[in-house]
Amino acid sequence: MMRTSRGARFAATALAIGSIAVLAGCGTTSGGGAAPSEEADELGDYEGQVSILAWPGYVEDGSNDPEVDWVSDFEEKTGCEVTSKTYGTSDEAVNLMKTGDYDVIAASGDATLRLIAAGDVAPVNTDLIPSYAGIYDFLKEKEWNSVDGQSYGVPHGYGANLLLYNTDVVTPAPTSWDVVFDGASAYSGKITAYDSPIYIADAAVYLMTHQPDLGIENPYALDETQFEAAVALLKEQRAHIGEYWSDYLKEIQAFETGDSVAGTTWQVIQNVLAGGDATTEVVLPEEGATGWSDTWMIASEAENPNCAYAWLDWIASPETNAEATAYFGEAPSSQEACDYRDDCEAYHAGDEEYASQIWYWTTPIADCVDGRTDVECVDYARWTQAWSEIKG
Repeated sequence: MMRTSRGARFAATALAIGSIAVLAGCGTTSGGGAAPSEEADELGDYEGQVSILAWPGYVEDGSNDPEVDWVSDFEEKTGCEVTSKTYGTSDEAVNLMKTGDYDVIAASGDATLRLIAAGDVAPVNTDLIPSYAGIYDFLKEKEWNSVDGQSYGVPHGYGANLLLYNTDVVTPAPTSWDVVFDGASAYSGKITAYDSPIYIADAAVYLMTHQPDLGIENPYALDETQFEAAVALLKEQRAHIGEYWSDYLKEIQAFETGDSVAGTTWQVIQNVLAGGDATTEVVLPEEGATGWSDTWMIASEAENPNCAYAWLDWIASPETNAEATAYFGEAPSSQEACDYRDDCEAYHAGDEEYASQIWYWTTPIADCVDGRTDVECVDYARWTQAWSEIKG
């Protein structure tokens, strides 16, 4: 997903970073060499540097905003100098990881299984990451961050892809995604949708309720018939789309001008609109929604695995996680992080019932992630091809 959006500097107030306990031991016993393909079993000395690939807004060192910096204290406490690169889409991130230039990546669920399957990331021993214990259980050992009970990373933040609507135009207040699908003709030309192949899953979530005979159990596990139904729905929707968005600023502007009146969004976008007195509201529709839960992962050939483990512990520690997720515009990964934020309620942080209605982005693969073995599911390459056809 294109997160020059959520990751660029939002209006959320950055919290002052304080003293945080870091990983006591240090990296793997392999020292500065390449990380083993298995998880580390003990820690050794820091290597003095770590290279990180992440969404914009995830690795802030004060260079973008002097008031926003959770990197400098990490460097001071560990001696691990951070270099980082940002990316704009999950596809770009997957390709960059193949260069072998990065020790750590912050990956969304539409990239994680691809990274695991390609052998680009290593299993993670969460026993070596003290902060992991405090992370919400409903984010741990999920199909987008674990395989056969083996963790491949540490959850960062999470959120839902909500329905945003103009309260003056869209009446009565919608409770269903119907307003952007079967009922989209009422607002033709002013419907917006997220610009990514993973948006096909949003159509699948809608079909789970409205065409139950398709038998969709997981929007990321679609057999040929289910996939074609989702694609057909999106091609019908295309006639009513004013524009697809991937830049949050463009969606904000479209709702402010009235060019868009209903479509997918993030809670932080509504927060910005509300701050400008826009006549908009968001809702988690009755069908549920897609969403994201990002994961910090370590490269299988990491040159600095010890500093990589230290970073995973640092970024998951409550105060750091609070600052990073608040800046980015998402719920934190632990309840303890909410002690350092005053907006957790707005993001439904820790609300397990709310979280259970979110289908977190998961890479579509041929081996159906819903557990079916009698069919082959449509993989992400086909999703990408179909998205180009949908958009025309």
